Amino acid sequence: MSIDWVPEDQTVSQRYCTVVFTVLPDRVRRKRHLRRNKSLLLHPAHNSVCVKTFLVQHKITKVEHQFYSPDLAPCNLFLFPVDCAKGSTFETVDEVKVKPTEVLKGLSGNDLRHCFEKWKIRLERCRNRGGEFKVIISRL
Repeated sequence: MSIDWVPEDQTVSQRYCTVVFTVLPDRVRRKRHLRRNKSLLLHPAHNSVCVKTFLVQHKITKVEHQFYSPDLAPCNLFLFPVDCAKGSTFETVDEVKVKPTEVLKGLSGNDLRHCFEKWKIRLERCRNRGGEFKVIISRL
């Protein structure tokens, strides 16, 4: 897992993404075996021409996603440990970074596998409904 914090005065722009992506392939290659064609898979949030060009030049296959698919989005929440900071007050931005970084680094392969399996179940449900989004509300 690669954890990078965006500097306070920086916005996540297409240029910033390409800078981050330049180190990403090497980081991934050190930890994972490449696919047979030596390419990587990536699910970037940025869709600019600059980012697309970078991905093609570096043999990084972009994983496409629905324009709006709330059924599948909760998977990301698993990786963003909001609960770990509940009730806390922080004096500096660096203090804010400490706990989420610890939580993310503490995730095991099984944790990530479980998250992926749950995502696949949501994907299958979405597919079975023809891609239709339905909010399921449980009442107490």
